[in-house]
Amino acid sequence: MSEEKKPNNFIEDIIEDDLNNGLSNDKLRFRFPPEPNGYLHIGHASAICLNFGLGEKFNKPVNLRFDDTNPAKEEAKYVDAIKKDVEWLGYKWDNLCFASDYFQELYDWAIQLIKEGKAYVDSQSSEEMAAQKGTPTEPGVDGPYRNRSVEENLTLFEGMKNGDFGEGEHILRAKIDMKSNNMLMRDPIMYRVVNRDHHRTGDTWKIYPMYDWTHGESDYMEQISHSFCTLEFKPHRELYNWFLDQIVDTDKVRPKQREFARRNISHTVTSKRKLQKLVEQNIVTGWDDPRMTTISGLRRRGYTAASIKNFAESIGIGKRDNLVDMNHLEFHLRDDLNKVADRVMCVLDPIKVVITNYPEDQVEMLQAENSQEDESRGFREVPFSREIYIEREDYREEANKKFFRLKNGKEVRLKNAYIIKGEGCIKDEDGNITEIHATYDPDSRSGSGTEASMRKIKGTLHWVSAAQALPVEVRLYDRLFTVPSPDTDKEKDFMEFVNPDSLEVITAMAEPAMKNLSIGETVQFQRMGYFCVDPDTTDDKMVFNRTVTLRDTWAKLDA
Repeated sequence: MSEEKKPNNFIEDIIEDDLNNGLSNDKLRFRFPPEPNGYLHIGHASAICLNFGLGEKFNKPVNLRFDDTNPAKEEAKYVDAIKKDVEWLGYKWDNLCFASDYFQELYDWAIQLIKEGKAYVDSQSSEEMAAQKGTPTEPGVDGPYRNRSVEENLTLFEGMKNGDFGEGEHILRAKIDMKSNNMLMRDPIMYRVVNRDHHRTGDTWKIYPMYDWTHGESDYMEQISHSFCTLEFKPHRELYNWFLDQIVDTDKVRPKQREFARRNISHTVTSKRKLQKLVEQNIVTGWDDPRMTTISGLRRRGYTAASIKNFAESIGIGKRDNLVDMNHLEFHLRDDLNKVADRVMCVLDPIKVVITNYPEDQVEMLQAENSQEDESRGFREVPFSREIYIEREDYREEANKKFFRLKNGKEVRLKNAYIIKGEGCIKDEDGNITEIHATYDPDSRSGSGTEASMRKIKGTLHWVSAAQALPVEVRLYDRLFTVPSPDTDKEKDFMEFVNPDSLEVITAMAEPAMKNLSIGETVQFQRMGYFCVDPDTTDDKMVFNRTVTLRDTWAKLDA
């Protein structure tokens, strides 16, 4: 039976309708247009997957275009980071473009609008302009400079371009309709003076185009057929079309703007401004802090590109903004890591166990599978000796029948090793357990095929040989915010909800084979979760980030 065809989302339906209504298939072209003023986050990842996914579905090119029209906030480092993110997600762009590539064309078109009486230089203060623009319920009024002559507008605009004026002295506005019900149509700003060097054009330009003027015209110059953006730009569509009306050639493709809903993620923020605040106030260590839901932060934490793409596909494309639970993202992460991550043993809260009947000087190498689900991943050797570490919580002197870990007089299996029985413990003067004593069954080695090795034991523990243990730094990351939606409370600043326990740093004991792991490699610490080798790792110290726990630990807290 053939595979069932996946139904279209409404964005794909729009494209199909356009094709059915006469748009030539070879005219399809898409774009992803980030601003290089910060790092991309999980919301951008959904937009990347949408636009590049459309390219894959329709087998058409997708441009990566940087809307770099504000040199006060944009930097080349953000361009490099965004390119890396897109490539890491597994996508390839057709043309690498920049809005700054079109500054001359945009300027020439602006001159054309001035000559046609459709743009003018306004010399009011920002406060004066705001007052005359009106409100959503009251129409605006014409400003005192709205009817300047074409000659005066051209002279002033040329002066703006040449750097004759300071920031805020003059702006260029489109001359549309000060009484429009859509406030964006009330003579929007097209150009402002910015006395900053641009990351690509240097000091060539003293004026920079606004987003609304730049975006549609850039789409047109690149012959983008469909320009998809988030819902907050829906009111901008009328202006997008008005600007295109002024310059389009009927023989060329006219871009179509359509909008889709944001997918916000619980327990985080996705505003670049708010993410920047977290960085600036040292709540996190940088844009790639593993607690951040930037793509670079998720990558450093150990997320896989496949898990993010699967997540984006699962939440789909909607017409209404909503909040997606972080657990949904983590579900796809666990699902992917379960398939691709090797299993290793690392004890996070170690306490020593002395196996009193095991030979003191003996060390034997045991076989441990790298994946219980995939035998093709092979085996590795782990050392076993008289003294081992186990998790402190895995031992109790006495416990009820539901405690299936190590306790006095009861047996437990050591993963890939032997069955041991608790015999007692040593305590310090405060009553804290400092050492556990146990005995082992020499005939019970896992995989040996002996009758003893096949005994059914309910509890299995991970462990590490003490003499060969590798001390590692482990960073236990948790939710960055204590509430699902930290930036929607109108009476509180989102910073009030920062989780003070979002990071705990411990020293753990790992099996020696983990020394061979590479930076960025993610493994499962058996029974404890998935962990990734952090770039802070050196020859002298390995550092691991907790990527995600094996099970959701937040569901009950949020209930």
